[in-house]
Amino acid sequence: MGTKGIVSLIIAAVLVTVGLMSVFVVDERELALVFRFGQIVQADPREGNPGLRFKKPFINNVRKFDARIQTMDSEPQLFLTVEKKNLLVDSFVKWRISDVYLYYTKLQGSKAQAANRLSQRVNDSLRQEFGKRTVQNVVSGDRVEILDLVRTQVNEEMESLGVDVVDVRLRRVDLDPEVSERVYARMEAERSRVAKELRAEGSELAEQVRADADRQRAILLAEARKKSEQIRGQGDAQATAIYAEAYGQDRAFYQFYRSLAAYNTTFTDPSNLLVIEPSSEFFKFFKQTDLGPRAPTGIATAPIDREAPVATSEFAQE
Repeated sequence: MGTKGIVSLIIAAVLVTVGLMSVFVVDERELALVFRFGQIVQADPREGNPGLRFKKPFINNVRKFDARIQTMDSEPQLFLTVEKKNLLVDSFVKWRISDVYLYYTKLQGSKAQAANRLSQRVNDSLRQEFGKRTVQNVVSGDRVEILDLVRTQVNEEMESLGVDVVDVRLRRVDLDPEVSERVYARMEAERSRVAKELRAEGSELAEQVRADADRQRAILLAEARKKSEQIRGQGDAQATAIYAEAYGQDRAFYQFYRSLAAYNTTFTDPSNLLVIEPSSEFFKFFKQTDLGPRAPTGIATAPIDREAPVATSEFAQE
């Protein structure tokens, strides 16, 4: 290759390099600033202008910025309500670049500075709105209204910095940890009190059931005892009437029969000892010799010891 060929290659390389330095591509997710010796000469509008773009080589340089919606997640902060109660609030903000020229000139194009400014503005607005409301209003009643007001206020302030606040949301709202412990302790005490009341009511009801069962048991036993006594009395009355009727039919035989029963009961065991006068009424049937043509059967007799002063199971007769 000769000198002309080398020169041609060099010229071609220079032309290609200059051509490449003369164009740049802007993605639809980006915004671009074109500088000339450090001064901004071209800035994309809010919607951007994606595609192939041209610039002067060696004179212009390009800086690109993310045009998508971004999230600023701040640290949880303590805010006072109108009741002077601390709430631990964790919030986040959705934002994007609305004016890349202002964004660069006011914030040096720094995402960290934009997030810092947003955090300050959002916390100030939340603190102001929370200070006007009670805990109940913040948690449930006015939550949507608070967020709309905060977004509007912050957006008005951040527009001058080239930032558009898309949305403001609360991730969680909790009581201060110390207050939460006291609240939980009160809730636990309240639940314990309710549980004790329920147990006391159950014990009272159980005692009433037991008392009613004992009362019914006592009534049933008393009625059964009364009925048994009545039946027993009726039986005793019938037995007495039968005995009286039998006694009235033959008094001598009845006396003799009762004496036999007494003898049989008394002398069932040979070891029984009875100390009694031989002439007592108990032995009157032993002293009778005239018992009719035939002595009654079943009368127990025993040898008589005439010298014995008392009678045992061996009966004496004078």
